[in-house]
Amino acid sequence: MQRPPRTMIGKTLDISRMVCGLWQVADMERAGTTLDPAGAADHLAAYAEAGFDTFDMADHYGSAEIITGQLVKRYSGQPRRPVAFTKWCPEPGPMTRDIVRRGVQERLDRLGVARVDLLQFHWWSFEHPAWLDALHEMKAMQEEGLIGAIGVTNFDTAHLSLALADGIPLATNQVSFSMVDRRAAGELSELCKASGVRLLAYGTLCGGFLSERWLGKPELQHIADWSKSKYKRFIDAGGGWDKFQTLLAASGRIARKHGVSISNVATRWVLDHDSVAAVIIGARLGESEHRDDNLKAFGFALDSDDHAQLAEAFAAMTPIPGDCGDEYRKPPFLTASGDLSHHLGAIPSAYEALPMQHRNGTRVSTGSVWEPIAGYSRAVRVKDTIYVSGTTATHSSSRCVAPGDPGAQAVYILDKIAASLAAAGGRIEDVVRTRIYLRDAANWEPVSRAHGRVFGRILPANTLIEAKLVGAYEVEIEADAVVGTS
Repeated sequence: MQRPPRTMIGKTLDISRMVCGLWQVADMERAGTTLDPAGAADHLAAYAEAGFDTFDMADHYGSAEIITGQLVKRYSGQPRRPVAFTKWCPEPGPMTRDIVRRGVQERLDRLGVARVDLLQFHWWSFEHPAWLDALHEMKAMQEEGLIGAIGVTNFDTAHLSLALADGIPLATNQVSFSMVDRRAAGELSELCKASGVRLLAYGTLCGGFLSERWLGKPELQHIADWSKSKYKRFIDAGGGWDKFQTLLAASGRIARKHGVSISNVATRWVLDHDSVAAVIIGARLGESEHRDDNLKAFGFALDSDDHAQLAEAFAAMTPIPGDCGDEYRKPPFLTASGDLSHHLGAIPSAYEALPMQHRNGTRVSTGSVWEPIAGYSRAVRVKDTIYVSGTTATHSSSRCVAPGDPGAQAVYILDKIAASLAAAGGRIEDVVRTRIYLRDAANWEPVSRAHGRVFGRILPANTLIEAKLVGAYEVEIEADAVVGTS
């Protein structure tokens, strides 16, 4: 019996290249009725017996962790058991040792295991720096044997690089990756190739749109299904339904040539990227199981003519803007619920805004021990102008983040500046002036690229200066913003 091929995550985690995603458990339990764990585990067992023995879930996927725990328990005492990935997606805020350990322990308890095979961390806004605290505590728990491998979800290239530069031993990054959403094929894949991080690709079939079912069909106008609603937004951002039909037509020709389905072609295209460890396919536990068809993705190879046809279709489409994960953090919000501004606006500020004592204005404190000692504020707002102090990659614990890596430090600093502006009632779009101080002028390029990722469309006046910086800091940045102007 044909079984999906396998690959290694790190040195010890042996997984199927087709991972069963259990996000649909939450959809099946949406009415408030919880699935029977034993009966649902029977369906997972059928996948495992067919070689699809790697399962991906999250803390918010209904009872998926409990169901998988039932399956894992059946393999007690056996030399090999199914592999369980899960995600911890905490509410943004301080990530103390106790908060992190409670979150991880809940995953262990629900899965009924002594160690989570792969624990993936999600964070909504990088402007709140506590995500690094959480990852460092997870690293400590990994060293204690409670976590096998550490992964992240929906991290862009800059913040994946920052986490690695700060000493986090990341094994995976789970991101959207398909023939419609090709963002992961660029800088992110290059970073993964250099660092050894593997990608877990979801959305590979674009919510089912990448199939014969939609070839030549009119555009959907009303969508009730949350998954299709989400991926229709990607299709719209990629140039619209007509351009998508061009891609489907090319994929259909390739599929007929190889005697496979359009979904097989879409899956094969993603799997062929060196950075991709596995694709994540939906498992509906008894409904719409397509194991035999999915396996056909491993029975053929795309040739140069196939790639040429796909490249022509891609060229006619509009690239999805930004980097991986941006769809959750900035416009255009390509999610099932659409605009997430209200959600992001509800995230607590990382820093404290206080009234100034000597004049009518606001000052922002990051809580650094040096602010009261040295007598300064991270940012000051007077009327419509916000002045952000020279900012270094100092974390709340007063340690230097990513020592020796100027590009990673610049990413952290710019998040810190954005958070300071937000606390003072401003936005990064309000910045009209920046100054960059470099320890070594030879490091201008990674810092400038980090600056460009944030300010590429805003284009403030900028000055680049070589300076003698204190300690392990490679770069310092300051900014001025004018609020309420266009």
